[in-house]
Amino acid sequence: MSRSIRYLCLALAAIVFPGLAAAQDYPVRPVKVVVTFTPGGAADVTARVFAEKLAELWKQGVVVENRPGAGGSIGAEAVLRSPADGYTLLLATNTHIINQVVYPNLTFDFTKDFAPLGLVTSSPMMLVTHPSLPVKTVKAFTDLLKANPGKYEIASCNVASPHHFGLEMYKRAVGIQALHVPYRGCTPAVADVLAGHVHAAAVSAPAAIAFTKNGRLNALGLFSSERGESAPGVPTIRESGIPELKDFSLDNYYGFMAPPGTPAAVQKKIEADVHRVAMMPDVQKKLRDAGLDMLVMNPADMMKLVRADYEKYARVAKEANIQAE
Repeated sequence: MSRSIRYLCLALAAIVFPGLAAAQDYPVRPVKVVVTFTPGGAADVTARVFAEKLAELWKQGVVVENRPGAGGSIGAEAVLRSPADGYTLLLATNTHIINQVVYPNLTFDFTKDFAPLGLVTSSPMMLVTHPSLPVKTVKAFTDLLKANPGKYEIASCNVASPHHFGLEMYKRAVGIQALHVPYRGCTPAVADVLAGHVHAAAVSAPAAIAFTKNGRLNALGLFSSERGESAPGVPTIRESGIPELKDFSLDNYYGFMAPPGTPAAVQKKIEADVHRVAMMPDVQKKLRDAGLDMLVMNPADMMKLVRADYEKYARVAKEANIQAE
């Protein structure tokens, strides 16, 4: 085949299969990952660890941009309105699913409008208590609350946070009454349990695990369906032996999404490289050291989980009358 004919064939292929041509070259300029929360949290850590490795793979800069506000909806909408070319990605979390439930006026549907690229990490949530309470298991704690309805206070990291939803799921499953005390973040919630101002808390494991190891807090159980490496030795709530909790499961997870209409071939390229990074031992160690567990799912399984959790959150929000502040 002559050179001119070869070039003509390549040109025609680029016209007929523009996504394929884009994927072969992608990326040719820096890529932006939007994190819809402030720096330093689990979402931010996940984004920065992956950005560093993706930049090495792609030989292009991968910039993390923090765009907090409205529970993450502002940054998510900015990504949704970005060009569908693979150069603006969203670090998606289950908080975005909750927003779909508690913010009725959102201009987009998180469960349908984004192109999923895969889940990568989770930040386990756990139920902890002050050592002054005579309980060290979920079963004992549940029995104590049932015997003393309305007497005890349980903190969470915010109103309408995943921790709040997990707490309400637990309360309703076992039929207990306890006062919910919301805080502006997990750190102040943990601090007030340590100080004895509240009796217990539903918080992210990284915020409390050090205090459970030195005995200043008791770790009763994880909300997730499986034990995590970031909280060694801590059982799941579903292991409590309480029949109503045998299927209890709520994960706090993080993954990548792209604007709708992003070429399928570009999506496949990003998906494959994100998965490749997730399998790197040094990446897994760095994330574990930051208190995160690996939760790697392909886009199809990711969206099954997103839609199932949407139904779960919607049901709990209605039953517990959970609304955004």
